[in-house]
This record gives sequence, C-alpha cells and structure tokens, in this order.
Amino acid sequence: MFNFILTKKSYLLIVTILFIIGCGGGDSQEISNISRDTSNRFSSILKDSSEVKAFATINSISNVNEFNNSATNIQHEQQKLLDAINARRATRVKCGDEGWFGPTHPLTWNRALYTSALEHSLDMAFSNHFSHDGSGTEYDITGDGRPSKFNERIIRQYGGNYYSIGENLAGGQTSIQQVMDDFMASPGHCANIMSSNYTEVGVAIVEYDQSNYRIYWTQNFGSKRL
Repeated sequence: MFNFILTKKSYLLIVTILFIIGCGGGDSQEISNISRDTSNRFSSILKDSSEVKAFATINSISNVNEFNNSATNIQHEQQKLLDAINARRATRVKCGDEGWFGPTHPLTWNRALYTSALEHSLDMAFSNHFSHDGSGTEYDITGDGRPSKFNERIIRQYGGNYYSIGENLAGGQTSIQQVMDDFMASPGHCANIMSSNYTEVGVAIVEYDQSNYRIYWTQNFGSKRL
C-alpha cells in the first residue's frame, strides 16, 4: 500500500506488509556480519561529508558520534522518538478510513530496524531521492547497484524470521511533534503506527542541507515469528 501526501511542504510515504512469514535465515552471526558491513559503509559515507547530521544512532556505528554531542544525547534522542510513538499507541485513535485503533501495547526499540531505517534515510538524503524504493546509487547499500525494496533493507538487518514489517517515510518536518502530527493525520501512516501487529521499531532522522527536503525520517516497524 502506498500513500503520497503533500502537507505544508513536507512529504509522507507509507508501505506495509502484514501477516507475512518471511522465508530465509535469521541466523544471528549472519545478521551481525551484515551489520558490520553496513556500519563500514555508513562510516565511509559520513566521513566524506561534514554537512550531514545523523540522529538517534546505534552503538555499532561509532563514528556517527562526531555528528552528535555525546552517546548520551544519542540514547536520549532514541527515547524521545520511541516515547512519541508509544504515547499515540496508548490511546484510542481513528485513522481516517482505516478505522479505529488502540489502545495497544508499546513498541520496543530494535537496533536492526534502526540500522535499516538509517540506511534509507542516508540514501534519500545523499541521493536527493524520496521513495520507499532505494536510489540504486552508491548510497543504496542493500541495492548494491539497483534500487532496493523496503522489505529487502529490513530483512537484511532484521532477518527473515519475521511476522510483520512496515515502513513510514517523511521529508521536511523539523520536529518530532510535527512529523508525528503529519503521520497521524494520514490514515495509512496512522494505521502503521497504531498496528498491534508490530512489537518493535527503529527510527532514523538524517539532516543534509544540500538535499531538497533537508530532513528525512524513516520509521521501520517489525515483529518476529514466534
């Protein structure tokens, strides 16, 4: 499902796969190796630019800290993003024609979902591209020369043993409050945020002044098969 909305010069996109049992491996060693490879690619991208700011980073991407005040700041930003989502999930909400949702269980932060979200936010910012599909450029790490799909980026980090995955995108919003208001005003994005099918989330924000929307938000949602 795709939904494109123009709101106050900011943009939103949504895609979701529900009730899908993934095929393929979920081996922790394989995922660890992929994360290290992704970390090295991120490090190379970030080292080449002094203008980018990547917020809410994970510990495995050590040199991103150069673009933040401290590791404590990073964890604080992650918590604010998570709290904003869970505050909405704790209430009963009408997501337009998607119907009523909630209240439902809170989500927990997942490092693998964060990594896939950061990959796509960086790709959109550096390639000046806004879509659930990757740019197919050098910044589209999972695509490796072709446009990646959202499920490929998530599975690369999260593993194939998933029950449900989804992605919300936004561009141009300058605060957590603004982006959450815009997401909740869009039925599809709202439904993704409120869905009881998800148990985990990772959110990445990348700011790059030389891109059209300057700030790119990616929310990746998931749940594992029991």
